[in-house]
Amino acid sequence: MKEKIFIFGHKKPDTDSVCSAIALSYLKNKTGLFTEPRILSNINEETKFILKKFKFPIPEILNDVKLQVSDVNYHKDFTISSNESVYNAFFKMQENNMSTIPVVDSEGKFIGAFAMKDIAKNEILEDNTTLKTNYNLILEVLDGVEILKYSDNIEGFITNVDLRSTTFSNFNILNNKSILIVGDRHSIIEDAINKKVKLIIVTGNNKMKDEHLKIANKNKINVIYTKKDTYETLLKIGFSNYISNYHYTKDLVCVNENTDVTDLNDIINQTKHSYYPVIDNSNKCLGLIKLSDLRDVNPKKVMLVDHNEITQSVDGLNEAEILSIVDHHKLGTLGTNQPINFRNMTVGSTCTIIYELFKENKVKIPLDIASLLLSGIISDTLYLKSPTTTKEDEKILKELVKLTNINPEKLALEMFKANDIVKSKSLKEIVYTDFKTFAVDKKTIAVGQITTLSSKAILKQKNSYIRFLNKESINNKYDIMVFCITDIFKDGSYILFNESAKNILKMAFNENLEQGDFLNDVVSRKKQIVPAIMSVLK
Repeated sequence: MKEKIFIFGHKKPDTDSVCSAIALSYLKNKTGLFTEPRILSNINEETKFILKKFKFPIPEILNDVKLQVSDVNYHKDFTISSNESVYNAFFKMQENNMSTIPVVDSEGKFIGAFAMKDIAKNEILEDNTTLKTNYNLILEVLDGVEILKYSDNIEGFITNVDLRSTTFSNFNILNNKSILIVGDRHSIIEDAINKKVKLIIVTGNNKMKDEHLKIANKNKINVIYTKKDTYETLLKIGFSNYISNYHYTKDLVCVNENTDVTDLNDIINQTKHSYYPVIDNSNKCLGLIKLSDLRDVNPKKVMLVDHNEITQSVDGLNEAEILSIVDHHKLGTLGTNQPINFRNMTVGSTCTIIYELFKENKVKIPLDIASLLLSGIISDTLYLKSPTTTKEDEKILKELVKLTNINPEKLALEMFKANDIVKSKSLKEIVYTDFKTFAVDKKTIAVGQITTLSSKAILKQKNSYIRFLNKESINNKYDIMVFCITDIFKDGSYILFNESAKNILKMAFNENLEQGDFLNDVVSRKKQIVPAIMSVLK
């Protein structure tokens, strides 16, 4: 099975990032990969409208891409049933160079851990004359031959003949619970048959007399022949015992397959164990992980769209393997351990680049995917009014309009109305609707922006927004926190900010700048707002 690759945009998903993730996932799957589009948080109303309009499900949220136990090449499927033999457990541990194996019940759920030391302890300290197993396991351990079989389960007491026949018979040792190990002692075999023992094991390649076999058959006595001599048979038959018949550890620290590796390291430091059974959420045991396994991992595979700043991306990105980035922003702080495919173009929308990739890979664009790409370009270029808009955006928008037969002006108006959240969201939700942070010279710039048809409603609450920005900038240690209310029909944005950043913003935009002022022709955070602030800080 191909390994899944996650494709996603930034932490504050907008229409461009979501549509480009879905479209790129479709393209990559057409080229033979196994990808899945994801989002990093809840999407805005505009994006919901677009996905519903063109009949796409909202992608699942990807919480993080941290290394988990499931990403480690631990000893998967390394378990043994409590109804398997000690013999099988021993060789399974030996083959895997392990000294412990998780024990599971009939449903595969973890019930304990069986170790080499448990075998040694039982053989030295415990009563090893009791046998609880089944006929076939005895055959396997003794390399035996089935002669008569009347019972699947064999439970009883191992008896060996080390006395003269008459003496042995006088002691009256045998009964229906006896498991007799015997060579060519025919008189003892006859006595055993008459007393209807549970099982007769004839050793040393010897055989029972025909008349004894007939009586054994009549009395429904189990019989096995083995080439092994009596001594070796005595040594090994105990290993046919069910593991459940041995003492083993029932209380052991387990780790869930979804446990982060960093959390596992904390568990290891606290418990100091060498092995940890791996379980799923239903307590089903999946295998065993040991300390050395942590050096062999399969990081989650990801492709990024519409961002290349680690602060804007998914949690745990430094623990994942980045395969490619498709973006139209400035180069950020993100680094990789190996070369990747990095497509970065000076265009107004990531969807513009995705369209180019479809053409380059000679993959036909379905109408629904084309509709998403069109929506992403309209959204990120503010229907071609943003200063980030390029001739390439304009050309591709026209091609997509021709392909989809969609009225772009009507779609743009529907999109902006759908995203007009002023009446339905709280002040905090409005500020953080489309919010990004940027680092420059050890300072943090935070910029929230909305495109709305209800700028007057926000400006009526101007003082509340200013108080909120002042408080948030202190709590989150933002040196500069700006909130821009963009009106594409007026080709500009109203600006609100934390008071401590006022002097910097005056130098960036207007020496007479006041709270709520309108910045004519300023509609782009990427091309106008952030660069203007950065130029002052640098």
